[in-house]
Amino acid sequence: MPGTDPIDLILAQWERERPDLDTAGFAVAGRVLVLAKLLERRVADALAPHDLSQWGFDVLATLRRQGAPYRLTPTELSRATMLTTGAMTNRLDRLESAGLVERSADPNDRRGVLVSLTAEGRERVDRALDARMAEANDAVSGVSDAARRALEKHLHALLVALDES
Repeated sequence: MPGTDPIDLILAQWERERPDLDTAGFAVAGRVLVLAKLLERRVADALAPHDLSQWGFDVLATLRRQGAPYRLTPTELSRATMLTTGAMTNRLDRLESAGLVERSADPNDRRGVLVSLTAEGRERVDRALDARMAEANDAVSGVSDAARRALEKHLHALLVALDES
C-alpha cells in the first residue's frame, strides 16, 4: 500500500511494545473510526452552506426518501435514524422552529402525530442532497471503481455482522 496513515504508526508502536497483541481487528476498526471523523467533518462542510447540520439533514432526508407526502411518525423517524425518541423530539422541535418540518394529528390514530416536510424543508434538503452526494463521491474519488465496489461490499458485510450482534 502506498503511503502511511495514522493507524500504521499505532500498529508499529504496538508491534514494538506488545508483539503478542493481535491487532488485526484494530487495523480495520481503527481506520474506520478515523475515517468516520474525517468524513463527518467533510459532510459538515458540505452541508454548512445550506444551513443544515448532519442530524438535521438526516431527519429531512429520511422524510424526503419516503416520497409524497413526505411524512412519518416520530417513532418511525427515530427508528430510521437510529435515535432515541427523546433525541428525535428535540431535533423535531428545532426543525419545526426553523420551518422545515411540521407536526399534525394522525387521522388514523387519535393520539398519534405525523411529521411532514414543509415546502421550505423539501427545497432545503433537495439542495443539500446534491452537495451531500457530490461530497460523498469526492470522498471516494481517490480509489478506483473496483476498489470502491470491493470496499462497499466489505463494509456492508461488517455492518451487517455488527448490527446482528
